[in-house]
Amino acid sequence: MKSTLARRLVHALFLLCWVALLGLFFAMTEIQIEGANGWACALPTWRIEKHWLLDIFWGGRPMTGYHAWVFPFMFLAFHLPHAVSGAFSWRMEARCLGSLMLFWIIEDFLWFALNPCYGLSRFAPQFIPWHKNWLLGMPTDYLLFAGIGISLMMASFYGKELVCIHSGILKK
Repeated sequence: MKSTLARRLVHALFLLCWVALLGLFFAMTEIQIEGANGWACALPTWRIEKHWLLDIFWGGRPMTGYHAWVFPFMFLAFHLPHAVSGAFSWRMEARCLGSLMLFWIIEDFLWFALNPCYGLSRFAPQFIPWHKNWLLGMPTDYLLFAGIGISLMMASFYGKELVCIHSGILKK
């Protein structure tokens, strides 16, 4: 029988592959919806172009009706394990949030890489105005959320469980 560490590593790699597969499917869906017009710029939806809160929480990007619905939808979808199990744990929450952060990075990058209107040759700030800040050849969001997402995932697989709430009963 495999060691606990080996099982955790296999589980973590499987989950990462699953998240990447979800990112691929969602990127392909968005390519069909948006085409060359990223960040829902040509969709029939409302937009808030400028607001100081968008600079703080949204990287300066516009808020659209599309994103106002798709982001919470994906948040809920990635938290389905809590609803299915009927339990809450900080370990599972870290795994859900880490997976969600990595999903958005993978999905966004694949949108550019696989979009016939962009491709890797146009993965640059001058072609992507909605990603305002870049570092090391990529949007700074990628670096920030990759670091946080990977840290949360590692904590979820290798950290010690603190509290689990199951069916309204607190367990240690």
